Amino acid sequence: MAERGEQDVVIVGGGPVGSALALGLAAARRSVLLLDASTELPVDDPRSLALSYGSRLILERLNVWDAITPTTDIRTIHISHRGGFGSTVLTAIEAQTPALGYVVPFASVQRAFKTRLEAAAHIHVMSAARVTQIDELTDHLRVTFERDARQSAVSAALAVIADGGALAHQLAQVDVRDYGHSAVVCNVTTSNLLRHTAFERFTEDGPLALLPREDGYAVIWTVLPQRALELCSAPTETFCEQLQAAFGERAGRFLSVRDRTSFPLALRVARDWRHARMVLIGNAAQALHPVAGQGLNLGLRDAWELANRLCATEGDIGADAIVRSFREERQYDRRISVLLTDAMVRIFSNRSLALQWLRGCGLTFLDCVPPAKHKFMQQMIFGALW
Repeated sequence: MAERGEQDVVIVGGGPVGSALALGLAAARRSVLLLDASTELPVDDPRSLALSYGSRLILERLNVWDAITPTTDIRTIHISHRGGFGSTVLTAIEAQTPALGYVVPFASVQRAFKTRLEAAAHIHVMSAARVTQIDELTDHLRVTFERDARQSAVSAALAVIADGGALAHQLAQVDVRDYGHSAVVCNVTTSNLLRHTAFERFTEDGPLALLPREDGYAVIWTVLPQRALELCSAPTETFCEQLQAAFGERAGRFLSVRDRTSFPLALRVARDWRHARMVLIGNAAQALHPVAGQGLNLGLRDAWELANRLCATEGDIGADAIVRSFREERQYDRRISVLLTDAMVRIFSNRSLALQWLRGCGLTFLDCVPPAKHKFMQQMIFGALW
């Protein structure tokens, strides 16, 4: 096994969260190695990301935002639930921000990060590198990874896991709550595109979100697993009819669908991390239900706050006091985001008549009480740090 030199920070995971941390550390003049298991950038990845205005501010500070294109502003979010009274409308004007959030292409975000990382000093990116093991030694960690059918190892003062794959389960106790549902993700066109309006429609099966993009909407539809399979293979006309029945007429008639796929939904929260000199952020620390689009935005806040703390650290960057203080600092934002997302799924995704009445009352209260609405929007936009 080939041995490599010492690094101040080794980041595992080359997605937006791991990349944001690497760029945030550029000012620290520390040696940073980013290990990315993927082999190449997706040139035609159809997925869309929902970024909050708070995440835009982070990406602007990292000089990434201007390279992301196209971006679609979300200035209004309409929230309702099928078969019951009550709804609420959130607007950027009420939040006193230029937009509540933005819908952006995943592939464009990755390309923008790649360009910035290539120009950053002290940061080395290694693709097609799959981390298999992390061992704790006296004053550092040994990170073992496979690349080109060869096994190598690198020592690190601090290892940051930003990838929510199997490695996170090896390194921490991960609590899992299977929601028993799957998300159908696709892109649709409609007869009435409201270019800056997003919709969150709660149904008996779960949330149904429409996010505006340049020529239509990105759809995230929560259904039972068997129905997800059926919807992904259904003819276009059948799919659009069933989506119409679940969503209604607010966006007009659904005309076409493309890029259908599905994935199972679960809440995963990492606890009791095994090693000192190790931090979990992003999907490695918590993987949330996509309702309200909080997962990636929480991960970007993780990355930004960790980068700020490490840039201000002199001496041993992986010291126990540094790691512990970061974990404690992020605990509140993390806990509120997990509880709020999970509560929304549980309260709004069932057929209870009593809860249906309470849901309507809750949405009506939110719509009619400006201080409550403002606080809710600030949580969605900036997290528990504001």
